[in-house]
Amino acid sequence: MAFHSRVVDGALEKPVLAMQERMLGVPITERNFREISLRHDKEDRIFWCFMDQTGRPSYTYSLGAEIQQVQDWIANNYTLPANGGPDDLRYFVCGSKTPGIYNLGGDLRHFAECIRNRDLAAMRTYAETCVRMQFANANGFGAPIITMALVQGDALGGGFEHALAFDILVAERSARMGLPEIIFNLFPGMGAYSFLLRRVGRKVAENFILEGKIHSAEELHELGIVDILVEDGQGEAAIIDYCQKGQARFAAERAVYLSRRVTSPVELEELLRITNIWAETAMTLTEADVRKMERLADAQERRIQRSLKAVT
Repeated sequence: MAFHSRVVDGALEKPVLAMQERMLGVPITERNFREISLRHDKEDRIFWCFMDQTGRPSYTYSLGAEIQQVQDWIANNYTLPANGGPDDLRYFVCGSKTPGIYNLGGDLRHFAECIRNRDLAAMRTYAETCVRMQFANANGFGAPIITMALVQGDALGGGFEHALAFDILVAERSARMGLPEIIFNLFPGMGAYSFLLRRVGRKVAENFILEGKIHSAEELHELGIVDILVEDGQGEAAIIDYCQKGQARFAAERAVYLSRRVTSPVELEELLRITNIWAETAMTLTEADVRKMERLADAQERRIQRSLKAVT
């Protein structure tokens, strides 16, 4: 799964402009996806992308491939001058359809297999795929939009890293977030350090990673990591209300988030260098560490099955 930039020196390449003209009449919401579900509320100018996996809700290559299609579609259709393109998408929201879970992070079984096979190249490939997607999320796919994560449940490891990449992190009160990788002697290598550093500073970021604690949405709101805290079941309604009220100041608000990227940029090279450290560190894990990783995956899968049974 190859991620690629659509923007060169701040401007679109000519082939992309031609592609935009061809793609505007093909709503991506009409495509058949297996890992995500989409909704485009044009009146409110909100595009909703929900992770919707049947197995363990983690970052797999198949999920990444489908999310990339959405990223590319937005870049192809909306990376235009403010007065030159469609104005039915101002806000992009990423959430989850899995009850009680936003995302549980990395593909732990894939990691275990790679570590046992001493396959450093495979770990680097997986990690690079993830951080390129993270970089796209952090930069709004190059489009003139505001991005939001809607966390309605657990966002752990890479799932929490994913939520941190967006302009605004919205969480329902019962949501829990954390970075448990220290349990099996690893650290979160897909953006956690970079994004937390810019939100809460070095000391808090490092403690957060090294303690491995799972925090409530309310705790993270007090720390300034969660931007908007809402009551359970009110996440979508709260975002719609926020976007409706924010239409009049959209240009200014977006400019503030663009200024944030200028003053505290998260560069792709930074993400790639850290994720190489992650892959190399993974190769030092012992068999006992790998077994802990697998036990965590087992526990997560049992919990998912219980949640699905409760819903049905």
